[in-house]
Amino acid sequence: MADILIGTCGWTDPALLRSGWYPPGHRDAEKRLRHYATRFPLAEADSPYYALPDSRTTALWAERTPPGFRFDVKAFSLLTGHPTRPAALPADLRGHPRDEALRAEVWTRYARALAPLRDVGRLGTLLFQYPPSLTPGPQAESFVRAARERAHDWPFAVEFRNPAWWESGRTASFLRDLDATAVATDTREGLGQPPVTTPHLALVRFHGRSPHWLTGTKEERFRHTYTERELAEWLPRVRTLSEQTKEVHLLFNNCCADAAVRAAESMRGLLA
Repeated sequence: MADILIGTCGWTDPALLRSGWYPPGHRDAEKRLRHYATRFPLAEADSPYYALPDSRTTALWAERTPPGFRFDVKAFSLLTGHPTRPAALPADLRGHPRDEALRAEVWTRYARALAPLRDVGRLGTLLFQYPPSLTPGPQAESFVRAARERAHDWPFAVEFRNPAWWESGRTASFLRDLDATAVATDTREGLGQPPVTTPHLALVRFHGRSPHWLTGTKEERFRHTYTERELAEWLPRVRTLSEQTKEVHLLFNNCCADAAVRAAESMRGLLA
């Protein structure tokens, strides 16, 4: 039976900070993370999606969390084909063409920054979340394969935001061939549970069931309070995943006030 780790997609969201979930006196970065790590064994680090991380920052993340804690880290936007602001790139790379050579250099810096987490066993997986604009086909597969080849010795998980990927019968075998974990999702559109594609990890991201999932602001898209019944729908699925992998990660992304941490706590109680 796999270890089931539960956490949230971030621990510094402004809405969470305003919610009062953190105790008084836990306003600085160190105390927040140390407190979070007493409540959950897993967190998604989403800030590296918006800007390349710094090894000094990731070393502090490792230092402030206990052995056994895991960070699932989102890939930088340029590496997954998302629009990337020039200001998000290091100054010396801003004038370069957006090509494979640039992505290779960005990957080198991204990997170097995450080395402190991997070196002490805090890295759960890299999370490559691909945009809806990436439609399945040979060109898209080549793009994903190139990313995997750069990260050939790193744990690698893939979330496709275009549902057409799972209407194709070849996506599961494609990811198995890459040794890439297929990310399952919970959204308004339904419970997306692709086949298990690696024996070491299964990952589920709970995005909430907002009617604005496909449109609207970030807050509108992810505003949702999970009910116990909605969470209970996943219990048999999670147990099945735990029989097929060594570790299961459940991450809550319904980031409105303290909704994500409350849902994570509720799921932990249901599984217990």
